Amino acid sequence: MQFQLHRLSDLADAGFDDLIDARSPAEYAEDHLPGALSLPVLDDDQRARVGTMYVRQSSFGARRIGAAQVLRNIAAHLDGPLADRPGGWRPLVYCWRGGQRSGTFGWLMREIGWPAQTLAGGYRSYRRLVVQAMYDTPLPHRMVVLTGMTCTAKTVLLHKLAGAGMQVLDLEGIGRHRGSIFGAMADPQPSQRAFEGAIAQTLARCDPARPVVVEAESSKVGDLIVPPKLWGAMCAAPRVEVTAPLVARAAHFPQAYPDLVADPARFAALVGLLHRLHGRAQVARWQAMIAAGDMACVAAALMTDHYDPRYGKSQARFADRVVARQVFDRLDDAALDTALPGLAATLDRAALGAAPAFGGTGQGGFRKQVPG
Repeated sequence: MQFQLHRLSDLADAGFDDLIDARSPAEYAEDHLPGALSLPVLDDDQRARVGTMYVRQSSFGARRIGAAQVLRNIAAHLDGPLADRPGGWRPLVYCWRGGQRSGTFGWLMREIGWPAQTLAGGYRSYRRLVVQAMYDTPLPHRMVVLTGMTCTAKTVLLHKLAGAGMQVLDLEGIGRHRGSIFGAMADPQPSQRAFEGAIAQTLARCDPARPVVVEAESSKVGDLIVPPKLWGAMCAAPRVEVTAPLVARAAHFPQAYPDLVADPARFAALVGLLHRLHGRAQVARWQAMIAAGDMACVAAALMTDHYDPRYGKSQARFADRVVARQVFDRLDDAALDTALPGLAATLDRAALGAAPAFGGTGQGGFRKQVPG
């Protein structure tokens, strides 16, 4: 029983209880269908040995030894990770091309009584749809970009907008990197393929008739390249800029970079990498602030002397795309929550190409201003 994948959204619509990746751990680590469980029928060493035997010695011998290893590994999965699955459990199993590995696993599951299906074309059919979405066809979505200088709470606002029901694409979250020299997170970045797949899946779940809000990024998120069709859509999209006073941004720094505040030695070491841009004397002053625990002061200094000039330069080419500016006097949760409905309405109007409704000062330290 094979499942045909025609659109990325078909996976969610089909309602499988689990996606089972029967490929080797190395193949799974490179990329896999979102949410898939890694239950390899051959591990990396076994796959290499069987493949070598197939090419250099005996294809029959390789198939015989491979079959024995596959069945032993499947038995271990049945006694281990799958031991608690009920009789009506409905999995989708896939391998690289939808061939022997997933076919054997799926056949044995059906013999047990589970209504298992295998993915026609395997992982490659999924990857083909990702490439089509990210490289070959224009995005059907109406993108609107949330932009602003460092520590204007853009990421927090993006999450709050998602919680309020807006469609958002969190590239930093997907790419596990906050941008800039301080952007690395505890978890390593995914592979380029996994990054593209997660983006494509997120957009596949979005309604093209409604706007999708994305935070302004460069063409790279850490070491990962923003796919060309998405990058082109972001460059052409209308922008809503969030601004806040320097003191409010500096106060937000611990929330934006809690790992740096918690590890002053690492923070100082990263600041040390800026000596070629700002000189050792300036870097030493910043490091002294870190050593003294004056995080708000060093944050303000880094924004003034490092981040803001670079932001202004990089965003200058998008100046004509800014259709509204949302001014926050404060960036605490209460102020952001109070301002959220107004920001959401502004983003909706921006995506539709309508002129924002500009007015006076709102609640929660939030104001709307005409660009310029």
